[in-house]
Amino acid sequence: MTSQSPVEVPVIGQRDETDIVIRTKGLGKQFGSETAVKDVTLYVPKGKIFGFIGPSGSGKTTTIRMLTGYYAPTAGEVTVFGKPPSKFSQSMRARIGYMPQLFVLYPNLSVWENLNFAASIYGMNFRRSKKLNDALDFVELREHKHKLARDISGGMQRRLSLAATLVHEPELIFLDEPTAGIDPVLRTRIWDRFNFLRDSGRTLFVTTQYVSEAAYCDLVGVMGGGTLLMVDTPHGLRYRAFGGDIVDLRITDQVEYVLMRQLEELPVVRGRVRRTSDTSVRLIVNEASTAVPELLEWCRGRSLPVESIEEYQPPFDDVFVELVKRERGDD
Repeated sequence: MTSQSPVEVPVIGQRDETDIVIRTKGLGKQFGSETAVKDVTLYVPKGKIFGFIGPSGSGKTTTIRMLTGYYAPTAGEVTVFGKPPSKFSQSMRARIGYMPQLFVLYPNLSVWENLNFAASIYGMNFRRSKKLNDALDFVELREHKHKLARDISGGMQRRLSLAATLVHEPELIFLDEPTAGIDPVLRTRIWDRFNFLRDSGRTLFVTTQYVSEAAYCDLVGVMGGGTLLMVDTPHGLRYRAFGGDIVDLRITDQVEYVLMRQLEELPVVRGRVRRTSDTSVRLIVNEASTAVPELLEWCRGRSLPVESIEEYQPPFDDVFVELVKRERGDD
């Protein structure tokens, strides 16, 4: 792996220091002689979804536990709402919701009783039935409210955990692997709810092993081996992975070798042009929005019969593989 350099966090809109909800500098955690997390420096703006992606064991859960105050860091600094978690007051903790990776509610209590218990922990008054029902509606569990938690499916338990995390309407929501073990259709619906929360002004910090979920986030931190490799927007990660935007060009004739070399010489094209079929090529360009019309004009000037030309968005699984390869210095 390449030597670690400071991770630059891209600016989204006009950055106001008062709108930074989470900030870390050189954050690290050791368990005995084992280093679980090292030198994590990042910030999370208010009203955004910050995705924390990486394989199992990469340090995501350890980091989130330091951000919530469950673990004390052994190196570096962390502030949430401007204060270290060790100095949180009760009212400050009430501004935060935390959904752990494992189901920690009571299996012998009903869905409603578990949610009611969670509400009482946060000091919600006894006239809270409407908010509890609203939370159950949000995760589509109201019709199951009288079932014991042990008798509902794993996916429903995840939704119950989410309802318990959101019932007191926190400003900052930590979600550790919220969609783990949930089918793709339900994962999409849960992310729709996360987007709704973001659009209503909440800040979400979400860890996930599903690299494709990076597309739903405003900012994405990529973890590997306990180290924060990079932070960028979803588009920025794609750009980093492949060295630019990607454009697919298809013509009605066969793509000849000489055409590929001519395309490579164009100022808007970066690096090698790759043939993806007999009649199509894939190009790396500086910026797709400006390159596409230039490429189209170039083709017309040479009477090349263009069937289609469009930006290609590679899936984030491919993006993540390329990013890791680049960090390791692989060919």
